[in-house]
Amino acid sequence: MHCVEEIKNGIYWMGCNDFRTEIFERIFPIPEGVTYNSYFIDDEMTCVVDAMDKSCRDEFIEDVEYLLKGRKLDYFILQHMEPDHASSAVALLEKHPEAKIVAQAQTFKLFEQFFRKPMPSRYVEVKEGDQLKLGKHVLTFVKAPMVHWPEVIMSYDITDKVLFSADAFGMFGTVGNVYADQVDFEENYLDSARRYYVNIVGKFGPQVVKVLQKAAGIPIEVICPLHGVVFRTPETIQYIIEKYLHWAKYVPEKKGVVIAFSSIYGNTERAACVLAHKLSMLGIRDVRLYDVAKIHPSYVTAKAWEYSHLVLAAPTYNLNLFLPMENFLHDLKTLMFQNRKIAVIGNHSWASAAYNTMVDYVQNRFKNCELLEPTLDMKSSLRDDQEGIIDEIAKAVADDIKAYPEPKSLL
Repeated sequence: MHCVEEIKNGIYWMGCNDFRTEIFERIFPIPEGVTYNSYFIDDEMTCVVDAMDKSCRDEFIEDVEYLLKGRKLDYFILQHMEPDHASSAVALLEKHPEAKIVAQAQTFKLFEQFFRKPMPSRYVEVKEGDQLKLGKHVLTFVKAPMVHWPEVIMSYDITDKVLFSADAFGMFGTVGNVYADQVDFEENYLDSARRYYVNIVGKFGPQVVKVLQKAAGIPIEVICPLHGVVFRTPETIQYIIEKYLHWAKYVPEKKGVVIAFSSIYGNTERAACVLAHKLSMLGIRDVRLYDVAKIHPSYVTAKAWEYSHLVLAAPTYNLNLFLPMENFLHDLKTLMFQNRKIAVIGNHSWASAAYNTMVDYVQNRFKNCELLEPTLDMKSSLRDDQEGIIDEIAKAVADDIKAYPEPKSLL
């Protein structure tokens, strides 16, 4: 059986939903699974663009064979050597020993490192701007270093204005429909796309912006990513590029506040919930609470990327910041989180460490972040006589959110 669909003039999508993998890259939960996409170009010369994860190897080979219909495979374009796209490549290449491998020089080095099966006689090295003529389809290549590996290239079909975007514009989650215009993308896929971007690519915002600037110089009618849905309408293409510009420039998408907390016995949690309620009473409509000890940090980092303001609340544990919060803040720093206003509430019983560590992250480790005053360092639990401080924190956060400019288009 096969699972393919023609996108445009002999360009085919081949997709495989992976429902079995529970943790992507052994770190990110994917309760809704993930999709691997590959593409086939049917022309005078046949061409496959990228492979799939080994979990979908059999489906991938089956789809390629169906589309070849007994013909030889001329080219295999390897845009990205990461195993979730390349681990089925050797199976394809062994089945089709006549196929040439098209990639950058650095890709071939990684190919040999991973598979230990050099195939130099089959290598076709390309650089940015080079062309590959398949017949009516002519492909050119766009370098996309660190989006999100150093060897990444994107392929662009000049004839039909189709961009094969590698990992850019991908997302977590499985798909039923192939195209973004066939689904309620904002309702069903935007959170997954944001979480994918922030945690996989987020560290490399400047590099993403450079690639988007390159893309702005070419007409694009279809974007074909390696995960998730295909974008084929002007509206969906503009929408996802707009989102990427916000994410890559570390600019909030909306006004509101994420309260990220961790709590051992419930006292810090209580303070976080009291603050959330007071913010609501002050007219702040979008207050999101997340227990970073319970919810995987990848979800909370994505929400912190989305909103304009952040509150951190956590206790001291073993004379250090409670580890779930430390892990969350470490992730934010690693991902180059920046340009936010942040309030802090610490808690300790006999040695204050959590408060100082969180303040240090905001003032010294994050880029271009501002600590909102006042702050609070509780002793064990929130006392009635400290309600005034919580009121002041709530007012400071609320006033700053209300004064924050409405997000605008970056296109």
